[in-house]
Amino acid sequence: MQRACLCIAVVLIPLSLAWLIDAELMLPVAVAFGLQWLAFVPAYLMRSEHFYDLVGSASYVVVAVTAWIAFGQYDLRSVLLLTMVSLWALRLGTFLFLRIRQQGGDRRFDSIRHDPGAFFVTWTLQGLWVSLTLLPALIVFTSPAKTAGPVFYCGAIVWVLGFVVEALADEQKRQFRLDKKNQGRFICSGLWAWSRHPNYFGEILLWAGICIAAVPVFSGWSWLGLVSPVFVTLLLTRISGVPLLEASADQRWGDDPDYQAYKQCTSVLVLRPPR
Repeated sequence: MQRACLCIAVVLIPLSLAWLIDAELMLPVAVAFGLQWLAFVPAYLMRSEHFYDLVGSASYVVVAVTAWIAFGQYDLRSVLLLTMVSLWALRLGTFLFLRIRQQGGDRRFDSIRHDPGAFFVTWTLQGLWVSLTLLPALIVFTSPAKTAGPVFYCGAIVWVLGFVVEALADEQKRQFRLDKKNQGRFICSGLWAWSRHPNYFGEILLWAGICIAAVPVFSGWSWLGLVSPVFVTLLLTRISGVPLLEASADQRWGDDPDYQAYKQCTSVLVLRPPR
């Protein structure tokens, strides 16, 4: 019963925001959840989470393209936003899918992949993630065509910075793990010497960029689109992401003096030179 109530609440949150901003936005929100529920069926039958991240990333592209076509806003601003979302989703989705195949699974799902209720909740939560994060771009797709002005391009620059930071951090960590000499060690080089979680910093930065790019069309209830970067930040720094990885790292290397020194000298999230 609690899981059912949670799922209902999770669906109602983005649907309510969409209705307040523009009832047309309820369509892409419904598509976001529908994709997760369709994917849940084969995933549960196979007791596999291997396609979870891939479906989530692909959902961004499908939902964005659906809204872009349905609302008919083919101006430069909308095309650039669609491109930004799609590039991020394709890169991250491919990266996460290949990583989970290499590792053979995702430990986060060890206790829930055989529990249909808990497993369904995780897929429903992914629908919330897609819907809320995409909200600024969806608002732009429903807005009358306007010229991409200075604020838009400022947001685009922030997005580029975030995209580069996230992609570079992921690649540095991938290369680190491929080296057998680093087995059982923690990464503290490259961007990881400036932040313990540079990939998450890049993720927050790029979605903030998309929100900034959308600000010129915000008015009335559409200012609720600001929930996107706030949601991403809270999700990665307070709920999943940083807290889970910090706890896991403390468990593995908590007694290692080098790791303790690394924690004391290195920023948790924001890139800055080590102390």
